[in-house]
Amino acid sequence: MPLTIDYFLAPQSPWTYLGHARLQAMAKAHGAQIRVKPMDIGGQIFPASGGLPVGQRPPQRQAYRLVELQRFAKHLQLPLNLHPQFFPVSGDDASRLIITVEQHDGQEAAMALCGAALSAVWAEQRNIADHAVLAELLQEHGLSASRLAESLQADAQAGYQAHTNEALGLGVFGAPTYVVQGELFWGQDRLDFLERRLQQG
Repeated sequence: MPLTIDYFLAPQSPWTYLGHARLQAMAKAHGAQIRVKPMDIGGQIFPASGGLPVGQRPPQRQAYRLVELQRFAKHLQLPLNLHPQFFPVSGDDASRLIITVEQHDGQEAAMALCGAALSAVWAEQRNIADHAVLAELLQEHGLSASRLAESLQADAQAGYQAHTNEALGLGVFGAPTYVVQGELFWGQDRLDFLERRLQQG
């Protein structure tokens, strides 16, 4: 029976962006299934776990974050703007849209849209809090334009809260966090450990 990776993420997170394609490739290589679970990191996860938004962190942490982002982007050969035009940015609407796409179009479509939202922030200088941008992302991936209106309904918010509650219950405190049978792997730099776990079956 294939393993399942619960993928707790924030679509505005650079670390989620840096790990997204590798997670997809890794899951495919090992026959694992991914369940996409956007969560409310700024509104609920950080306050519950002692995390701080980037702008509220001490200068030393902010400076080293930029070093690490540049280091990983170069190593992974991924385009990344260290100071994107639209960041900080709310990920709530994009999260609810990803959830809506998952509900109607499946996990593969949700993963594709998630990757598009991440790239929009970190590689394309686009504002994922702008509904016009979200509509463009739907169109670019062949998804129904109606998903945007559906993402504003109660079902999408309920899904968003359910993922957030699940993350809190598991002890998740940052994005991305990958969970396999209750075991947490926090951060794209833990993907090697996740792969070892998948190899164990």
